[in-house]
Amino acid sequence: MKRKFNIWEGNFIYTLLAIVIGFVVGAILLSVAGIDPSVAYGSLYEGIFGDKKYIVYSMVYAAPYILTGLSVAFSFKTGVFNIGAEGQFVVGSLAAVLVGLFVDLPPVIHPIVCMLAAAVAGAIWGGVVGLMKIKRGINEVLSYIMFNWIAYYLSNYIVISKSVKDESVEATRLVKDSARTLMSDKMVIATGCPTVNWGFVIATVCAIALWFIITKTTLGYQLRAVGLSKTASEYGGISSSKIFMSSMAISGMLAGLGGAVHTLGMTGRISQFAGQESFGFDGITVALIAGSNPIGCIFSGLFYGAMKYGGNKLTLVNAPKEVVNIIMGTIIFFIAIALLFKRIMVSVSEKKNSDVKSAKED
Repeated sequence: MKRKFNIWEGNFIYTLLAIVIGFVVGAILLSVAGIDPSVAYGSLYEGIFGDKKYIVYSMVYAAPYILTGLSVAFSFKTGVFNIGAEGQFVVGSLAAVLVGLFVDLPPVIHPIVCMLAAAVAGAIWGGVVGLMKIKRGINEVLSYIMFNWIAYYLSNYIVISKSVKDESVEATRLVKDSARTLMSDKMVIATGCPTVNWGFVIATVCAIALWFIITKTTLGYQLRAVGLSKTASEYGGISSSKIFMSSMAISGMLAGLGGAVHTLGMTGRISQFAGQESFGFDGITVALIAGSNPIGCIFSGLFYGAMKYGGNKLTLVNAPKEVVNIIMGTIIFFIAIALLFKRIMVSVSEKKNSDVKSAKED
């Protein structure tokens, strides 16, 4: 007998409810601050959909968030909480900039080499933490946090070195034009966005490839098996240490690639940090909204990038752009406790179906 579909068993409905609640909480706080929520949200909407260039800007903003979201989502599949995506993002950016500054290559090949360098740097940064966990039993969460700060200060140290620093600003020199991932002048004219680049396309391809690996390959099966039960997977002949190491390296690779996409596509350089930029931490938000689904990360990354870009327009109506962070924080809070609601709703739905079945039998 075909089982009846129950809407409350999926994750989408809870994510949608969490998003609605997030905007409601934001509206309440705006009202308390004496700002009309309809005006503020109207400005937010206009800042995202008011012009085609705003939509393109949102896609440009979304690209690094999609990749850091994929990084965190992939590690979640093996039961690893990758709170180190921030550091991996930074070393990826750094590797891309250094190759972009000091290596001479043709225009098409140069950005590819830069991104490969970033991916390798991120993979090493994540892999070292995995090695410490496997060989010495060092807690990976603590290692990730420390490695975030090591990456932060390493970047600042290199940025101010004489061979790299721009004399006029506290940042590196701009990478060579051949290393940029910007699209053609025709696309700039057509979209109205001077920083339109291949980042979103790259992030989308990575998401599809990751979905295929997780769902259609032996490696993906092993990753999911270890994530569900380390003991059971080892009993089945899967090396949990090997899978654990692979997961952390691939996760780091994705975050490092996110750093390259952001740097080569948008900024063209790395500035001296006054604080962590939080691309990696925001990736946690993207992964949670997506339910750790790689394809879902495309849409949640778009949502997050659009909110970040559109949020800048809130200042036009004297509304604090920080309200976007409040909305996103509220969304994550309710997604985090969605499991409780899910259990309650599924239980209520099953009890209702059971009562109906009993009534029919009587």
